[in-house]
Amino acid sequence: MVVGSDAEARRVLETARRQGRPFPPLGLTGGDLCRTLGGPASQDVTFTVDLGEVLVDGRLHLFTAHLVARTRLWGYAFAAMNAQWLGTWNLGPRAHPNDGLLDTYEAHLPLLERLKVRSRLGHGAHLPHPAITERRAAALQVELPRPLPVVLDGESIGMGRTLAVRVEPDALTVVV
Repeated sequence: MVVGSDAEARRVLETARRQGRPFPPLGLTGGDLCRTLGGPASQDVTFTVDLGEVLVDGRLHLFTAHLVARTRLWGYAFAAMNAQWLGTWNLGPRAHPNDGLLDTYEAHLPLLERLKVRSRLGHGAHLPHPAITERRAAALQVELPRPLPVVLDGESIGMGRTLAVRVEPDALTVVV
């Protein structure tokens, strides 16, 4: 199955899971996971990659590249990265989609620090930062400061307060 975005890949995988079918191999032609893996390439390269899972207030969702929950102006943000990129931002410079771990970041940033961090995001030079807590974990639980919008692979799934995040290692086969 060929998909052009992380959100499209997530929808295919969630449909397969709901129907009790195995995950199909995915041909990636775009998206942040594709970019992390060096695509889109002119040759077909096959990878086995991890899959993110999250319980958002008790509802199970999947994500291929990233989860982001944040306030409107990024004063508070939590991100779980399976891919290195979030659009043009190198948000997870050490994130690897097949290491059995998610790279997570929790940030509490005053306005001036947000501006400094934002100017460094394109190069991944925003880390380390004293107001950003970095963790690499196979699973973790996060209580957000209040219900916040949760975005999986660039697509909003609604509001959430309690996130139980885990990685399913070697869950997918993708071709770039």
